[in-house]
Amino acid sequence: MLSVATLGQTGARRVVTGTWSKLTKDSRCFTASAYLRNSSSSPPANQKTPSYSYVVIGAGSAGCVLANRLTEEAHESVLLLEAGPKDKWLGSLRLSWKIHMPAALTYNLCDDKYNWFYHTLPQAHMDNRVLYWPRGRVWGGSSSLNAMVYIRGHAEDYNRWQREGAEGWDYEHCLPYFRKAQCHELGENRYRGGSGPLQVSRGKTNHPLHRAFIEAGQQAGYPFTDDMNGHQQEGVGWMDMTVYKGKRWSSASAYLRPALGRPNLKTEVNCLTTKILFDGRRAVGVEYMQNGQKKKVFADKEVILSGGAINSPQLLMLSGVGDADDLKEHGIPVVQHLPGVGKNLQDHLELYIQQQCTQPITLYKAQKPFHMVKIGLEWLTMFTGYGATAHLESGGFIRSRAKVTHPDIQFHFLPSQVIDHGRVASKLEAYQVHVGPMRSTSIGWMKLKSNNPLDHPILQPNYLSTDIDVWEFRQCVKLSREIFAQKAFDPFRGPEVLPGPQVQSDAEIDAFVRQKADSAYHPSCTCKMGSPSDPMAVVDPNTRVLGLERLRVVDASIMPSVVSGNLNAPTIMMAEKAADNIRGRPAPVDAEVPVYKPATLETQR
Repeated sequence: MLSVATLGQTGARRVVTGTWSKLTKDSRCFTASAYLRNSSSSPPANQKTPSYSYVVIGAGSAGCVLANRLTEEAHESVLLLEAGPKDKWLGSLRLSWKIHMPAALTYNLCDDKYNWFYHTLPQAHMDNRVLYWPRGRVWGGSSSLNAMVYIRGHAEDYNRWQREGAEGWDYEHCLPYFRKAQCHELGENRYRGGSGPLQVSRGKTNHPLHRAFIEAGQQAGYPFTDDMNGHQQEGVGWMDMTVYKGKRWSSASAYLRPALGRPNLKTEVNCLTTKILFDGRRAVGVEYMQNGQKKKVFADKEVILSGGAINSPQLLMLSGVGDADDLKEHGIPVVQHLPGVGKNLQDHLELYIQQQCTQPITLYKAQKPFHMVKIGLEWLTMFTGYGATAHLESGGFIRSRAKVTHPDIQFHFLPSQVIDHGRVASKLEAYQVHVGPMRSTSIGWMKLKSNNPLDHPILQPNYLSTDIDVWEFRQCVKLSREIFAQKAFDPFRGPEVLPGPQVQSDAEIDAFVRQKADSAYHPSCTCKMGSPSDPMAVVDPNTRVLGLERLRVVDASIMPSVVSGNLNAPTIMMAEKAADNIRGRPAPVDAEVPVYKPATLETQR
């Protein structure tokens, strides 16, 4: 039962008059809109259509934040729609161990119960391989499926966003929201939060192979960093994780579950939103399918899309918002021509560099049935042991070459072997490092396959389509091998498994990359945030969809460019910031925060 491969009231609008105790449970009929008079899809005049202040689509990393923060205002009401199920079966965390046990994460990467199970087009620059993209379809979204690594990216990522047209999204405006969201077990400081909903911890295993990786990185000439999310990202060290008391701490655990008792929050699960409803250019609600029935709900203030980098642009296009020529091909009436919808697709690719281990200290034995049962029983009874971590406890960030101002290569170290996303069992005692470039220049796109909401969209990430991306991956292999060759690994180092000793020349390394690189599960940037003068921008810096009213997108799709790290922490930060904007609150600023800079850019390290 354990994979240690990486070890209410239906239709009610809450009418609030000052305090939650005065809430009524009366339904309200949306009757005054021109939409109802003119739309052929309107409900009968005598049918009550539920209405809320805000309708949020997607209970993922961003949607759970918005549901919590917007319902802090007692006079507002929120409906949160999720295409997947709740993250607890029969309300039990233990019965839903495949989600909540950190070491069990690969189970939900291997099937489609909580997973959209997307696939790309064949990749021309990767031997025509079709790549697998798991994305969360459950309360918590991908934060209920991911490896629980808490990485914010580099300060310069957000300063770059500002230059790309996302005014007010530079580091000094984003850092306060990273802190607001976070409750770090090591306490609060200039960079860390100490009282937010998102619990963040460090690994507890102190595994000798993690220690060896950190020591080897320093022997190779890289600095030690005691906080990759603080003053200094560059270097090797211990990674932060969204694990709390031995359990996955998803956005559903952090934000949604504490708000469920509020009478002004309504949630629906297993409902696929199929269309945004418009009155002219004004979003007035959505249409969704649930239990085979088509339903409608209206928003008095705003419709907010938080479906993620694939589902949000897909819903916009299904609703007539996107490139007009593409929409007409599918017979979809154009509401707003926005050619940037679905464009600018960015992701992180990564490789596994694997080495046999000469000592029986990896997680290989832990994946045998007898040990899995022992580990599972310990977690089920006490939430401790090898089941209480995802085992990605150390890592690092380095620069690929001289003149690069901040790290563009990321490492995640694992004292185990992973094969095919964890869908194939480990074969031997081995350790590995996941490595990949953070700011690749290959840009892709996504389009509708049809006007049927059930059809997955066409995904074209266009991986490895530039020469610099190929060169950076070559560097990833060479620099990883260099770290594994350091003295710290001498007591453990066996033969190389991947790429293997036969792979030495640049051409051989490039072929290995084409054959083995895979997605790090970070699709983003498909509803680019930017200036209204940018022809490819989809939302403005206030997250409002350009050219339309009462419609926002808040999730990883609105990143102007991908950050140098994992996406969960930045997505939660963005939702915290957007929630304040929606509520009309002034944005805090933390100016002149010190950020590490290398002593020289003339060398790679």
